[in-house]
Amino acid sequence: MKQNEVEWVEYGSTINDIIRISKLPRRIFFDLRGNHDSFGVSESGVDNDFYQKYSINAKLGRQGRVQSITLENSGRKHLFVGFDSTMEIGLRGPTNLFGHPTDKQLIELDQALSQWDTNFDKVPVTKIAFGHFPLSFSALTESGKSIKDVFLKQSLAAYLCGHLHTRFGKNLKRYYHRAVQEPSLSEHYYQFNMHQGYAIQSNKENCSEEAAHVEEFWEWEMGDWRKSRSMRILAIDDGHVSYTDIDFRLGSKSIIILPTFPLDSRFMQRASASRDFKCHIKGASTFDTVRALVFSKQEIISVSVKIYDSRPGTLEVVLDSEMKRVDSNDTRGHMYLVPWNWMAFEDPSPSRYWLQIEVMDITGDTSVSQLRPFSVNGLTARVNWTWKEFFVIGIQWASIYHPALWCAISLIFSLLLAPQVSAVVFKDQFTYKSLYTNGNERTLLKSSVGGFVWLFVELARVILVWFLLLVYTIYLVFLPWLFGHPITEDGRLTYMSHSGWILKRPNSGNEVVHAGIPDVMVIVLPHLYFVLLPTIVILAAMAAERTAYREHYLSRSGKKKDDYYQKSRRQIEHEIFWNGRWIRKFLFLFCLVVLWKHWKLCRALVKAYAMNPLLHSPVLFFFIPAVMGFSIYKTSTI
Repeated sequence: MKQNEVEWVEYGSTINDIIRISKLPRRIFFDLRGNHDSFGVSESGVDNDFYQKYSINAKLGRQGRVQSITLENSGRKHLFVGFDSTMEIGLRGPTNLFGHPTDKQLIELDQALSQWDTNFDKVPVTKIAFGHFPLSFSALTESGKSIKDVFLKQSLAAYLCGHLHTRFGKNLKRYYHRAVQEPSLSEHYYQFNMHQGYAIQSNKENCSEEAAHVEEFWEWEMGDWRKSRSMRILAIDDGHVSYTDIDFRLGSKSIIILPTFPLDSRFMQRASASRDFKCHIKGASTFDTVRALVFSKQEIISVSVKIYDSRPGTLEVVLDSEMKRVDSNDTRGHMYLVPWNWMAFEDPSPSRYWLQIEVMDITGDTSVSQLRPFSVNGLTARVNWTWKEFFVIGIQWASIYHPALWCAISLIFSLLLAPQVSAVVFKDQFTYKSLYTNGNERTLLKSSVGGFVWLFVELARVILVWFLLLVYTIYLVFLPWLFGHPITEDGRLTYMSHSGWILKRPNSGNEVVHAGIPDVMVIVLPHLYFVLLPTIVILAAMAAERTAYREHYLSRSGKKKDDYYQKSRRQIEHEIFWNGRWIRKFLFLFCLVVLWKHWKLCRALVKAYAMNPLLHSPVLFFFIPAVMGFSIYKTSTI
């Protein structure tokens, strides 16, 4: 949750070794800061701003938050733009989780991406942007603007990002497209699959220059090197952007293969490719050859391409050809290509044909690329995320925070206030006797709803517990949750609420800012949804169990003694179950689970913000255990 200078020294040493061994010039490297690199950095240049001490960008004087470089080759421009959207006031973790672009930064980003748009020689430009944060973990600017809108306007080829790591899945990719119709409200909050909304309303005749600009881009999360040893090689081939990910956990690779055309129809195909195909935008020369980049430690003996047809139900080879090397001295890899009859592979299915490249070096070592589907007519193969992948890249968490916050608060107030009103207005309707007596006359739905309401009516009848829960909820809405040191351990003590940390902006007098929105959601939402709400439900169930047990006890105590010898086996088991109060014991176990969750959160906060629970946040830390203990005691007897 804070930075360690030893790791920065190791990083600087490693980069120096890479530069020395590879003999690559230092100026071609670009190291981009992430949220962990800004932990505890109140402003640029302070003592613990290790990025300014050890990064290549700082040593080369790259001070701006938006940097760009343009490479020109073969009549095309390739524009690369990197941007740093970390917090201006770098909080320590866990409330430093999101990218926080500003309006000023988005203007700079837009200008950098559009610097060649007025180029009079009409040279094609491929635009690549890269930043640390995926869009699902990027907040809106102070005026409510989004990085996504800038990228769509500029129609990027791709946005490369990190942050999520490969532990959440290998398909952390998302395609964005500006739909013709107004997007639905739900699209501001989530997207269910990788290609949702990808279809373009275009037809064969609509090939005018005015219709050529399609607002779209791919977002590709890159995985991580530290634990997953993942590296990505990206290539731009006549405007077609492709990549391959390499896993070094099993050691280095003697051969690396990157097919550059045709593109993978799942993860690289843009929806505009369909229009390019219909209107012959890029010309037949783009489609005439199958192409691949090959990197090898040893001399290459042969490179071949195989194309499989999956329609028969099995992969059947329909093309097997040797590829020829294109002589070039300006790259460490070599380009191989082979002519093909690409029109023969036009098909309405985007995943009928599959491509694989096979390479053999002089030692006899053979390597093959992963099978990938392709579609020469520009169709996109749909891919669904796993639930874990959807959770981290399909949900717009910055937009979700406030709706989720007020839904939780509204639900909590409803569970506390509505039953209290019901207990006063409908005194005899929501009681154990009425539910038990009229149970056979009600439908299952009515019985379930009535039983649920009865739980919280019983909680409302335990006046002191109910009142404490209501006061605590009001406290969380209007008052500080905790006090701590959100930047450095010896820094200024301040407080956090559901609206963020209250801080003074550096070098701005007494200007106060709410920092860490929506980052504080990692504290606020788990406490509301996984601690407070379960606590209310469990305590309501305990109050209801006490009432039910009391009624059972009183009904049994009124029976004649001879009745005990007339019970059936089922009645005896029912009697044992009630006398043992097993429901209460299960609820007690649930209490322990909730307390464990609460304790984990509190321990993380103490460690992260150098706080004393007794002095800095006694209400947040001790209310839940106290009210649970009191309720257990209160409901233990009848």
